[in-house]
Amino acid sequence: MKKAEVYILSGFLGSGKTTLLKRLLEDEQKSGRKTAVMMNELGKVSIDSDAVAGEDVSLKELLGGCICCSIQDKLEAQLQGLLLDEKPEVIYIETTGAAHPVEVLDAILSPLFADKLLIKGILTTVDGTRWMDRKSLSPQLQQLILEQVKHADFIIINKMNELKENEQARITFEIQSINPNVKCLLTNYSLVAIEQLRRLSVSFHKEAKVLQRINLNLSTYVYQFKTDINHTEFENFLKNLPDTIYRIKGYVKFDYSNFPFLFQFSYGMPIYMKEEMNMPLNLVFIGENINWQEIEAQLKNLEKKEKYQD
Repeated sequence: MKKAEVYILSGFLGSGKTTLLKRLLEDEQKSGRKTAVMMNELGKVSIDSDAVAGEDVSLKELLGGCICCSIQDKLEAQLQGLLLDEKPEVIYIETTGAAHPVEVLDAILSPLFADKLLIKGILTTVDGTRWMDRKSLSPQLQQLILEQVKHADFIIINKMNELKENEQARITFEIQSINPNVKCLLTNYSLVAIEQLRRLSVSFHKEAKVLQRINLNLSTYVYQFKTDINHTEFENFLKNLPDTIYRIKGYVKFDYSNFPFLFQFSYGMPIYMKEEMNMPLNLVFIGENINWQEIEAQLKNLEKKEKYQD
């Protein structure tokens, strides 16, 4: 089954995300691909949904909360519905300006369908004038803007016509010092050659189901257990993980239980919740600068140990 491509549109309020989305949808209309859009608004009423025109685009709106915190369950249900009912070839997710890229990835990578998605990348828009004045924002908002830049695959810096040449050079230097490998484009109104965005790609390791973005340190990984494992050995595996694994979630089955546990791991803290039915034993990881082949070898070793103990 062909995976649905996913593009995440990130960026602070008013930085040009919706304009970029319009350009991407115009290109999809020419290509004829089956397209879906998920738009997230913090308020109860949609502001930007009129930007998604055309009967050939499936639109799901997520209102009343941020995609990465208060409405994760709603997002998962709508995304699963999209994949089952609409079977899109490409999905664009426009986040709120307050969304953190790691949290957004965490929200969309459900263990139930993570292996049906191909994360193409995070496209971050930056308002050049706001970037210059960002020190006037609260410390939390300053940090959020830095995080959105740090974890981007492609950065579009808008409002260049309002900045002098030395200011443009300064912005480019500052952003590339935060994210040295990212492609940066200085423009107005999110004018970008769409083929540049289409070239964003992942390398795919078939056996381990590794999704590693080439130009980005932040990456995701999906492992599927074939058997139950020993709980103590699993805890030892968790204790030895690098600090830059930010999230793990999925289903894991232990040798003493008839059904799997829903497992979540964040900032070093594991949480287990017993299920009452069999679920796919997928485990989804999100981390930064991780050698996923090493993690794969350790997970396979957990299964081997259980096999030998039997």
